[in-house]
Amino acid sequence: METRKVYLDNSATTAVAEEVLNAMLPYFRESIGNPNSLHVWGRDARRAVDEARASVASLVGALPGEIIFTGGGSVSDNLAIKGAVWRAGEAKKHIITSAVEHHAVMDTFKWLAKKGCDVTFLPVDEYGLVSPESLASAIRSDTLLASVMYANNEVGTINPISQLGEICRERGVLFHTDAVQAVGHIPIDVSKIPVDMLTMSSHKMYGPKGVGALYIRKGIKLTPLVHGGGQEFGLYSGTENVPGIVGMGAGARITLKLLEDGEAGRVSSLRDLLLDGITSRIPDSFVTGHRTERLPYHASVCVRHIEGEGMLLRMDFAGIGVSSGSACTSGSLEPSHVLLAMGLDHATAHGSVRMTLGIDTTRDDIDYVLEKFPPIVETLRKMSPYKG
Repeated sequence: METRKVYLDNSATTAVAEEVLNAMLPYFRESIGNPNSLHVWGRDARRAVDEARASVASLVGALPGEIIFTGGGSVSDNLAIKGAVWRAGEAKKHIITSAVEHHAVMDTFKWLAKKGCDVTFLPVDEYGLVSPESLASAIRSDTLLASVMYANNEVGTINPISQLGEICRERGVLFHTDAVQAVGHIPIDVSKIPVDMLTMSSHKMYGPKGVGALYIRKGIKLTPLVHGGGQEFGLYSGTENVPGIVGMGAGARITLKLLEDGEAGRVSSLRDLLLDGITSRIPDSFVTGHRTERLPYHASVCVRHIEGEGMLLRMDFAGIGVSSGSACTSGSLEPSHVLLAMGLDHATAHGSVRMTLGIDTTRDDIDYVLEKFPPIVETLRKMSPYKG
């Protein structure tokens, strides 16, 4: 079989869809207006932003006025968490998150702990799941906020968000979820689940990088992260990134149609083919994360007795793009904090590989990976100092 290019790192970023690019292009040179200007160019830009806001709202079942555009998923996480804490002031200082969050949430909580907040990090089980019982037992009279990710970026496990949110609502605690990996890939309707704030990112759903959104349920008040001209309902000042926002809106429309057309079923079948093929052909390999409560496009495994970096580099040489742990921290020599929290030892956690599929992934791509990956592992094991 010939060498080919197979991109399996869609959790790190997706390719900008052609429809998204075409939607964005006019707003770089033709429709150049600032959406806050009153002339025709400004009105055209404002109309484009409003249309994008409505598209993103439709994707998650929100009202357009509940969508705040930001500079990306990390910005949205910071706005939700810091904005809530700063708004509360000294009234409530206890906040809760999980031990497996993306660093945009994890490091924000650690920073707030240094600023005087009392932080509880919830444990997870061997699949990376946060239990409703652990959240319920952690809530105190002074608890302000809980933030638990919708689905994990490293192992693909989907948390019981409705149950977690219901516990928070019953106890009067704000509930935020980082849904960057989930939005556009599984059905989400904030009108039916008890979520107060929800983070989204454009480049995880075939839109451009550098733009994200935060759903804020009507009535929730935050202190702004950025002060200035009062854009985005006063919560994220600065002239709007019109091309990026237009692109995010187009990505939202594309992923909503994909959900309606059953793309999740197609890609989850390929994912299962990949996971079953790896674990049946490679001894001492196993799936990480929950096997069924899992993002449809997400395949993650650990291969014992070798390091993920070696697998990644040799897969790259074979034309296959994957990641070892989280792409956001892939330069670190430390094993994944997610896998360690799930109970894996350091040596095993070092052997993690994440393969995430997208709309362009085909059966031929999966067959190619299953042809190339096992001999790569066999070669590396012969060279490895890890002997179990």
